[in-house]
Amino acid sequence: MTFPIPYEWLKALHVMSVIAWMAGMFYLPRLYVYHCKAEKGSVQSETFKIMERRLLRAIINPAMISSWLFGLLLAWQGGHFSAGWFHGKLLLLLGMQIIHAGYARWRRHFAEDANRHDERFYRIMNEVPTLLMIGIVILVIVKPF
Repeated sequence: MTFPIPYEWLKALHVMSVIAWMAGMFYLPRLYVYHCKAEKGSVQSETFKIMERRLLRAIINPAMISSWLFGLLLAWQGGHFSAGWFHGKLLLLLGMQIIHAGYARWRRHFAEDANRHDERFYRIMNEVPTLLMIGIVILVIVKPF
């Protein structure tokens, strides 16, 4: 069964969405690293709160939703749901969703001046999406199984 949007256009829209999602996922924890150094209630801390909220709500969340939408349409149109590499990709995407949810939770903590972690924690968490992305790209391009 074909979809009204050609496969190549779905792929282009998916890639653009993923780029936007990953850009935000790489940048948000960097903001957290710097936010840790700002004094609670300071102008700098309040500015970080605005930046973090806008980044998550205006870029990361919509990009994540469109990534899933276009990705699932691609999988449906391309018949990938039974492929082993696709199952691996979905598993890694579940990890990305968990990290995304963590980033949203930590943003709320910062917004409430209730951050529970130090900058080292956020530096480490900044690397997790990169590792997941590497695995996802290898599975999609190489299709090792």
